[in-house]
Amino acid sequence: MADNGVNKGRRRFLVGATSVVGAVGAVGVAVPFVASWQPSARARAAGAPVRADISKLEPGQRMTVEWRGRPVWVISRTPEMVERTREIGESRLADPNSMVEQQPSYIEGPLRSIKPEIGVLIGICTHLGCSPLFRPEPDAVDMDDWPGGFFCPCHGSYFDLAGRVFTNVPAPTNLEVPPYRFEGDDIIVGEDEETA
Repeated sequence: MADNGVNKGRRRFLVGATSVVGAVGAVGVAVPFVASWQPSARARAAGAPVRADISKLEPGQRMTVEWRGRPVWVISRTPEMVERTREIGESRLADPNSMVEQQPSYIEGPLRSIKPEIGVLIGICTHLGCSPLFRPEPDAVDMDDWPGGFFCPCHGSYFDLAGRVFTNVPAPTNLEVPPYRFEGDDIIVGEDEETA
């Protein structure tokens, strides 16, 4: 059979080059398409859930994630921190049983958390919106019998390690607990167990 003047090498090159350009074009179209599945900045600000890996969070440490434009603290409480928080006398706290609605209905008890060793709080003082300092050590601030917690130096409000506000301070209510759930080593802020 005759070649009829066809250059097979050139044909292979053109077919290969066209295939490569087509593949690059397909990837170029796919990347924005896949990226569009991620929540937009507007959706995240409106409350899209935020996932954080807490597997490396050491006992006694705190990490911060952002949800709805606000800092959310995830605190890994040591057994000593849990015990000190449970031992705080109710008379020292303005709302020891969290009667003011500032947490999901499934958050109960003095630790205000799903797991005793993990606390989740919105890190904004309920007085004027400052961000309190994390002072987990006993007697780390100028307060009699300080059990550890959060201190807002702007106006002098004190909160325990569960975010409960002490009496006779400017902050009127406890720190807010956002909706959250656990999934393996991750914590998902902004999403309840029921809605997952």
